[in-house]
Amino acid sequence: MTKLLASSALSLATLAALGHTAHADGGGGGVANSVGVGVEVQLSGLGGISANYDAGAFHAGGFFGFSDPTGPGNTAFDVGGRFYYHVHHTASADFSLGASIGIGSQDTAGNSATSVFLEPGFQIRWFAASNVALSFTGGFSIGLDDNKDFLIDGQLTGIAGIHYYFTK
Repeated sequence: MTKLLASSALSLATLAALGHTAHADGGGGGVANSVGVGVEVQLSGLGGISANYDAGAFHAGGFFGFSDPTGPGNTAFDVGGRFYYHVHHTASADFSLGASIGIGSQDTAGNSATSVFLEPGFQIRWFAASNVALSFTGGFSIGLDDNKDFLIDGQLTGIAGIHYYFTK
């Protein structure tokens, strides 16, 4: 684990030291009309592989996660989407306000549970290179579980993600 963290930090430092020419086309740290792929997790813990569309003034995207460990009846499925409006930006970063919604379904030994989470909050994206964004999300989670339980999570929580944007 220490080697993984050290190599990740070294890679990030190398990208930052190489210098970059991030674009601010249309109001964000990224390039307008670009698509990014990567991974992202909601505050609730739902997440998976992810795709984002950067329109310049905002970015929107979604995620898909699936797991089926060995053994019967233990499948988990996550799907969700998000929208963030860019409130402020610099050449290599943007600060956005918005929300995400996620649906998680889990089957454990024949007992299934479906959860829905609405998560208003903020997101900061930092472009380590013109097409690589690290994102940091904060906010709160409002959850419903099989229409039985209601949750407003008051814990101070933050989540990180990474996306590679395909630009022209």
